[in-house]
Amino acid sequence: MRAWRYNAGMTQPISRFPVPRLDELPEDIRARILAVQEKAGFIPNVFMVLAHRPDEFRAFFAYHDALMLKEGGLSKGEKEMIVVATSAANECHYCVIAHGALVRVYEKQPLLADQVATNYRKADITPRQRAMLDFAMKVALRSAEIEEADFARLREHGFSDEDGWDIAGIAAFFGMSNRIANATGMRPNDEFYLMGRVPRAR
Repeated sequence: MRAWRYNAGMTQPISRFPVPRLDELPEDIRARILAVQEKAGFIPNVFMVLAHRPDEFRAFFAYHDALMLKEGGLSKGEKEMIVVATSAANECHYCVIAHGALVRVYEKQPLLADQVATNYRKADITPRQRAMLDFAMKVALRSAEIEEADFARLREHGFSDEDGWDIAGIAAFFGMSNRIANATGMRPNDEFYLMGRVPRAR
């Protein structure tokens, strides 16, 4: 196994599979990773781990972007809450830590991600967001039980049926992501742990 440690401070491998070097990657994938690095200040390990399989990298991020970047009835923070709650249910270390950081950043609430990951029913969220997460968790854990009443409850909280599809899509997509992350032994970057917890220095 060629375990590649991207962050100098990391002592554990980020994947149990080989991790390519940036200069080994196809141009489109390298360009995307460098753009993320420029924006975030570091490369989230998911990009390097999935780059082991370029075709799957492209398919994964195409679907990710279709769900997470589209306009609709869900805010960026709410989408990330779905990821955190369902990833916690699936016991995905990487996604809870990485997307928890994004919940804190987007919602500007340093306590919220930990609340949602531990027990979203007791988190400081709105009744609308509680309904959203109830539906997402049913998709993640008991999708065979989904019925019209579940969509009716979403409508009562102002969600459209298309929003329901978005919630379901995010919960389902990250169910796959959680399993890939767990199977590969994907390790979250150290940077994620502190993101959004304390105000940035001016």
